[in-house]
Amino acid sequence: MKARIKFRKYGVMKFIGHLDVMRYFQKVMRRGEIPIAFTGGYSPHMIMSFAQPLGVGVTSDGEYFDIELTESITSKRAVTQMNKVMAEGIEVVSFVEIPEDKKQSGMTITAAADYRVTLSESAKSAETIRRIPSLWKEKAANFLSQEKITVVKATKRSEKEVDIKPMIYDMQVGEKEIYLFLAAGSENNLKPDLVMSAFLDFMGKDKDKNPMHFHRMDVYAKNPKVPADSKEAHVRGKGLVTLESLGREII
Repeated sequence: MKARIKFRKYGVMKFIGHLDVMRYFQKVMRRGEIPIAFTGGYSPHMIMSFAQPLGVGVTSDGEYFDIELTESITSKRAVTQMNKVMAEGIEVVSFVEIPEDKKQSGMTITAAADYRVTLSESAKSAETIRRIPSLWKEKAANFLSQEKITVVKATKRSEKEVDIKPMIYDMQVGEKEIYLFLAAGSENNLKPDLVMSAFLDFMGKDKDKNPMHFHRMDVYAKNPKVPADSKEAHVRGKGLVTLESLGREII
């Protein structure tokens, strides 16, 4: 049996990197007595894969990883047992059964993610936020109306110019936050800080004078019931659905 775990990451734990989060959950599996499966061989390790690693300093309400189980455990019991041994700053939200098919792993099917961006009073604290300047809403419309939005994107070996406009599925500016719905995953992956950096450059604003906090709201996969070439293919809740919704509760 395979299961998908959804968790939140907040507070000081936002400064913990991805590798440390992996090690943290390995300890949680043991202490929470979750019947997780191990690989074979001389150096067995837990069968665990994360859908979309979160950047350091970013908080989230929708992080996922998949595991294999040696025996069944109810969703309610698994969530309770894990949260009992958790440190403040990480909380398990759900535990659902997913298909055995390797092609349906969270790492493979991730296609998008949405973010809430807020302006901080200072780079040292994300707790106190500033109102979004009213002009930014108009500027956002102009920003998205460009034929191309070209940025320099760093790769492992070099840098290259990339048109990120096709990877921005939605951008809305409110009074206290900016909502971004972006491509994510192995095929196309766009980070929210890169979008906001391009937006500030477009407006001629200084990045250092506009510190921001990024919060990931959830991670999405393509809805198998919606054709890839339809108008709804990149619409949240229609062509793209949460990874959690593709599983079922274990009773």
